[in-house]
Amino acid sequence: MSEPTPLAGPDLEQGVAEADLKEGASLLGHARGESVLLVRTEGEVFAVGASCSHYGGPLGEGAIVGKTVTCPWHHACFDLQSGAVQRAPALNAIACYQIERSGARIRVGPKLPAEMPPRISGAPGRIVIVGAGAAGHHAAETLRRRGYDGALDLIGRDLDAPYDRPNLSKDFLAGTASEDWIPLRPDSFYAENSINLITGAPVDRLDLGSRQVVLGNGKQFAFDRLLLATGADPVPLPVPGATAPHVHLLRTLADCRRLIAACATARNVVLIGSGFIGLEAAAALRTRGMNVAVVSPDAAPLGKVLGDEVGAFLRHLHEEHGVVFHLGESVTAIEADAVVTASGRRVPADLVLVAIGVRPAVGLASAAGLAVDRGISVDAYLETSAPGVFAAGDVARFPDPRSGRSIRVEHWTVAQNMGATAADNMLGGRRKFTTVPFFWSVHYDVTLSYVGHAETPANVSIDGRLEDRDCRIRYNEDGAMRAVLTIGRDRENLNAERQLELAAAT
Repeated sequence: MSEPTPLAGPDLEQGVAEADLKEGASLLGHARGESVLLVRTEGEVFAVGASCSHYGGPLGEGAIVGKTVTCPWHHACFDLQSGAVQRAPALNAIACYQIERSGARIRVGPKLPAEMPPRISGAPGRIVIVGAGAAGHHAAETLRRRGYDGALDLIGRDLDAPYDRPNLSKDFLAGTASEDWIPLRPDSFYAENSINLITGAPVDRLDLGSRQVVLGNGKQFAFDRLLLATGADPVPLPVPGATAPHVHLLRTLADCRRLIAACATARNVVLIGSGFIGLEAAAALRTRGMNVAVVSPDAAPLGKVLGDEVGAFLRHLHEEHGVVFHLGESVTAIEADAVVTASGRRVPADLVLVAIGVRPAVGLASAAGLAVDRGISVDAYLETSAPGVFAAGDVARFPDPRSGRSIRVEHWTVAQNMGATAADNMLGGRRKFTTVPFFWSVHYDVTLSYVGHAETPANVSIDGRLEDRDCRIRYNEDGAMRAVLTIGRDRENLNAERQLELAAAT
């Protein structure tokens, strides 16, 4: 999914004057036909690939912190010494190049070989991961990247191998990205890395006493360490007609395929719910040329999460693109050709998408006797109430090092980063999960970037104008900054992330 950065800047094979490269700064150039970023930080000089391995973001516009570089688009972070991924959503390392000095000039030499993972001694013999979404998949990759060579089972109830879930409500649904984009890895990846991927396999129960995971077909998997990454399930709509064939949910790739297929014969779509999935789907379906209406009991779309000002801006943005809103309305029934609201309004619909939120999938954990509180309760190391059993992703409720509260966050990159932390700790590490939450949301040509976590948007300050699509919105709680939303200000979003990282360290 990464696209190369166009060649620009000086030819780094010929070199640049060392005096031109300032401390903490980067210089975009090229070498051997590839874009290369030259960075001086902490008294050393590094040369790395200039494009983020996630979606090809320009690392030259990112943040240099210590010996790392962070992408301005989706906050993937890389080690400048090795190119290794330090933070999601990237999966692949970036290239590193040899540095050569000649007098007062710095030249970029050949590409360095990728580092081999170290061998691990004393690691658990068998690790089982239940859930093959963002957290589970990232945990499996991290284990192998760290040099773990024990048995590794990755069990998913989804029929498909791990895929890029954020795209289901964005480009893939809009028809602007092919299904080739969606798998996180080719099928061959799992066998090549000795990851026993099992799809379409719902787990029946956990036997923590005998350390066994039991599938619905009776097959058992023993474990020394267990990661529960069971995610969340869509909240069903309890009204007549909610299970009709033209009513859809959007959680899995199979859901998205069915929804896309239904668009071929439908014209009028009603989205029930005005959260992130509902609004992103509205934009995607308008791109397909569908007539789209949104029905929601909320006064403003996403107002409870981002504040009324942002909600009003998003409503106006979607209305400019032809979306019709019916706010302050609850649904009482779904008929063959309409959605019926409590006020008696009949909104024409030959296709309905219900997007009213999700609930953490805690059934397995609860039945096994694990501590559950609106999610699986974990400590700072993502370990549950049972030793050797960890939880990560949408299902996990963890201690927030900034607010001191226990929180649960439903974001793709958070799940990935939690999976990486859990992997380290399953190998005997003691790494607290302190990564700052981050997500992005796309609405037509507007991208919202949100870093941090605020329980409510009660105390909000805005710098700039939403209407200009150039602003920073700060969310404060208990006298401290808890989150920042930006539009058109990627660098400020990175700066806010760094501020929140430092707040967790104090």
